[in-house]
Amino acid sequence: MSAPVHQTPEERLTAFEAMLSAVEAQYADTAAQIEKLKAAGRVKSATYRQLFAKKLNLQDILTFYEVYGLR
Repeated sequence: MSAPVHQTPEERLTAFEAMLSAVEAQYADTAAQIEKLKAAGRVKSATYRQLFAKKLNLQDILTFYEVYGLR
C-alpha cells in the first residue's frame, strides 16, 4: 500500500486516522488472541511469544500517537 506523493492536508489527516484505527484494531485482535492462548494454558508456546512481541510493538506505536496528542 503506497501513499500518493502529493497529499493535501485533509488527505494526510485521513491517512493518519486510518493508520490509527488499523493499529488499534490489530492491537485489540492480538490482545484477544493472547487471552485465548492464556486460557488454554499455552503461555510458553512460540505463538504466544510472537503475539506478545507484536502486542508490545503495537503498544509502542499507540504510545507515539499519545505522545504527539493524536490519540
